[in-house]
Amino acid sequence: MDMLWSGWGDPAKAAPLPDSVTGLLRDLLGVKPRDTDARALDEISVPESSLDPATSKALADAVGGEAHVRTDAESRIRHTRGKSTPDLLRIRAGDVEDAPAAVVLPASHDDVVAVLRVCAEHGLAVVPFGGGTSVVGGLAPERRSFVALDLRRMNGLLDIDPVSRTATLQPGLRAPDAEALLAEYGFTLGHFPQSYEWATIGGFAAARSSGQASAGYGRFDEMVLGLTLATPEGTLDVGRAPRSAAGPDLRQLILGSEGAFGVITAVTVRVRPVPHTRVYEGWRFASFEEGATALRRLAQDGPRPTVLRLSDETETFVGLAQPDAIGAAEVPSSAGCMAIAGYEGTEEDTTYRRERAAEVLRAAGGTYLGAEPGERWAHGRYSAPYLRDSLLDAGAFAETLETATFWSRIPELYAAVRTALTETLTAAGTPPLVMCHISHVYENGASLYFTVVSAQGDDAVAHWEPAKRAANEAVLNAGGTITHHHGVGTDHRDWYVREAGPLGVEALRAVKRRLDPDGLLSPGILLPVD
Repeated sequence: MDMLWSGWGDPAKAAPLPDSVTGLLRDLLGVKPRDTDARALDEISVPESSLDPATSKALADAVGGEAHVRTDAESRIRHTRGKSTPDLLRIRAGDVEDAPAAVVLPASHDDVVAVLRVCAEHGLAVVPFGGGTSVVGGLAPERRSFVALDLRRMNGLLDIDPVSRTATLQPGLRAPDAEALLAEYGFTLGHFPQSYEWATIGGFAAARSSGQASAGYGRFDEMVLGLTLATPEGTLDVGRAPRSAAGPDLRQLILGSEGAFGVITAVTVRVRPVPHTRVYEGWRFASFEEGATALRRLAQDGPRPTVLRLSDETETFVGLAQPDAIGAAEVPSSAGCMAIAGYEGTEEDTTYRRERAAEVLRAAGGTYLGAEPGERWAHGRYSAPYLRDSLLDAGAFAETLETATFWSRIPELYAAVRTALTETLTAAGTPPLVMCHISHVYENGASLYFTVVSAQGDDAVAHWEPAKRAANEAVLNAGGTITHHHGVGTDHRDWYVREAGPLGVEALRAVKRRLDPDGLLSPGILLPVD
C-alpha cells in the first residue's frame, strides 16, 4: 500500500478536527477555513519525462523488465519530494515541477549497481527512495533530471543469527514488516519512530533515525553492526565485528549520509528478545525545568526507562502528548508538564526499574498520574502526522523541527528557538502556538522537538521560510545541532555546512568525489553541489 500522495499515511486513518480544536484555532490563532480545496491527483499536470527510449531500455534491462521502470504520472507524483508541511502544501497546490523522470525498482544489490552504471552513462541523477517520509527535503535534489530509486522490492530478512542476536535486513523493508519477520524468531529491533508505520530500514540508517523507545533500545545508528553500500565506483562492505580498532569506523561514514555517498543495500543490526511486559505511565511536573531535571537524573544515574519523554506546559495544555485524545477532555491550566515513562522487558526487570524510577521522579517533584496517560500515549503515538494533515485541511499551518544539546544548554536552547519562532511569525501577522517536548535522553544531553501551529498566511510556504531560518539560526547560536534525527536533506544543508566547518565539509566532499565522481547521487542533499 502506498502512502496518501498529498498527506501522511493511510487515508482511512484521516479524521477531521474536533469542534473544540477548530474553535481554539479560530479564537487563539485567527485560523480561517481554506478558500479552495486541494487538487485531486488526476487534476495535476506532470512535466513530460526526460527519459529517452535508450535510457529507459537500459534501466529496464538493469532491473528485470519494463514493469520496474515507471514513468506514469501517478508514480512520479508519489515520488515527488517528501512529507514536510511545505512539501505537502506545494503538492496540494499542484506543484510537481521537480518530479522524477522515472521511478526505478531494483530487486537486489546487483540491480542497484547496474542502475547506477546506467545512470552514470546517461547523466541521470539518482535519489534512493524508501518510505518517502523525509521532512527535510531529503528527496528533492537540485539537479532536475533524476530517477527515484524505489527500494520496495528489496524487502527481505537476509540472515538471522540467534546466537549473536543479529539480523541482516534489506533496505526497502518497512519497519512493521521487519518487526513481524523478527518476531517469528522471538526478536525485536525496538525501533519505533513516529514514522514507524511507513519508514524503511535503509531510511533509518541513511538518516540516523531515533525511535521513541531510544532511552531503552538506543538510536538506530547504535543498533547497526554492518552495512553494504552500492556506489558508482563499486561496493563497500563494512562491519566485521561488533567493535573494532581497525582504523576509523567506516560504518559511521555511511550512517547519516542520506544517499549522497551510495545506496544502502543491506543493514546488519543487533536485535533483542521480544519483551514479555510493556507498561507506560504518566507523571506531572510543575514546570518544564523541573521535569527536565527529573529526566536528567534518570538518564545519568538510572534506572533508565525504555521510553522517557516530557511535554512542556503548552504541549501539555493543548494535549499533544496524546494526539488521538485531543479535544476529548478539558485540561486545566494548572496541568503543568506531562511526562511519559515506559518500561519494556521481563516482568522482574520492568518491576524493578518502575519502582526505582518512581522514587527518583517523586523526589524530583513528580506526581504519579497512573497508567491511563501512558497507555493513551502508546495508543496514539503514530497519530501526530495525521493530526498535522487535519490542521492543514482546516486552514492552519503546522510544522515540526528538532535539535539536541548538552543538559546545561537545554534552557538556553529551548528559550532561543521558542523566541525565534514566536517573534518571526508574530511580526508576519500570524502569532503562533509553539510547543516542545523532550523525547530522547542521554547521559550528557537530550533532544528538543518543537511543534509550531499558526494561521497559514497568504502564501504559507513563503510565510514559513523566514521562521524556519530564524529557528535554524537560533539552534546554532545557542549551541544545538541542526538536527537530532530528522536528517539534513536540503532544508538543513546550509546550516549543516556551518556546523561541520570548512575542513569537515571538504573531507566529506573528498569522500563523495571518490565514491561518486560524477555527483549523481542525491545532488544538493546533505552537501551543496560542488
